[in-house]
Amino acid sequence: MRVSSVVLPLATPISDAKVLTGRQRPMTEVAFLFVELATEEGHEGIGFSYSKRAGGPGQFAHAQEIAPTLLGEDPSDIAKIWTKLVWAGASVGRSGLSTQTIAAFDIALWDLKAKRAGLPLAKLLGAHRDTVRCYNTSGGFLHTPTEQLLENATASLASGIGGIKIKVGQPDGKEDLRRLTAVREHLGDDVPLMVDANQQWDRPTAQRMGRAFEEFGLVWIEEPLDAYDAPGHAALAASLDTPVATGEMLASVAEHWELIRHGAADIIQPDAPRIGGITQFLKLATLAEHHHLQLAPHFAMEIHLHLAAAYPQEPWVEHFDWLEPLFNERLEIRDGRMRVSARPGLGITLSERARAWTGAEVEFGAR
Repeated sequence: MRVSSVVLPLATPISDAKVLTGRQRPMTEVAFLFVELATEEGHEGIGFSYSKRAGGPGQFAHAQEIAPTLLGEDPSDIAKIWTKLVWAGASVGRSGLSTQTIAAFDIALWDLKAKRAGLPLAKLLGAHRDTVRCYNTSGGFLHTPTEQLLENATASLASGIGGIKIKVGQPDGKEDLRRLTAVREHLGDDVPLMVDANQQWDRPTAQRMGRAFEEFGLVWIEEPLDAYDAPGHAALAASLDTPVATGEMLASVAEHWELIRHGAADIIQPDAPRIGGITQFLKLATLAEHHHLQLAPHFAMEIHLHLAAAYPQEPWVEHFDWLEPLFNERLEIRDGRMRVSARPGLGITLSERARAWTGAEVEFGAR
């Protein structure tokens, strides 16, 4: 195994509502934990997790503690290995940094398994489709002036992306309405449009803004409330015609279950690197399907394309171009949909730039 810490610099500092409320600083980089596995028989797999603003060094440190647990295991026994890894670090819990670290190992094991079978991961899991609807987020952050926002949306649609999401949650809600009006008028009524408040509204504000947004025909309102306010999300979802989406900040299946059992989301937005990897994502997907929820995984399209393709109901995948410099391959997008490639596994290999951005790495086992 090679475990490495890679820091991806962002071309422009990123701001959303959490920055405008003073809770976070603008984001200038993303820290990645990469795990590369090799077996005695010559099979290989790659997986990753990530953190924004804080947590990268912690993930790398925890990975070094639990990595030796994998040595000598049969890589086919992924569920067994996940349990072994979580118990290796049980004193720090089964959520948060612990599961986000385990995710990189788990994803690498699934990549290895699919490569060994000679199949794209989606096909190994059992795909329902070969393409998935996709929408762009990276062009719609709050630091972006409105005119640039419109130009970014035009460019995204021209590149083949099917929907546009913009950030909301300004201190003055009238500014959100002004920007949203400009975007809807620019796109027309037929382009799928979503908004994301990044947890920065209280319940009365979310109710008022949600009602004001009804006229725009949104696909969803994302994270209108604190991620752990399941009852608040449930009340909001019951009172609005616009669907409510949330879940990206949660770090375990158990935390997502609180949303599901409260009826707090019309659209569930899990993030495989945050909840412990593909093994845990599949458990959550089963729960979501049983409760007839739509699925729109957060970030990491290189992973989530495969998982969304294997979900029974028609899902969405979030397009971010931030991660592209890390990999040699590019995903194909046309006619509003992202295509599952024929490449085995996740279909990605680390680029030379990713190697250059590697700040530390440790190897375990023998070649």
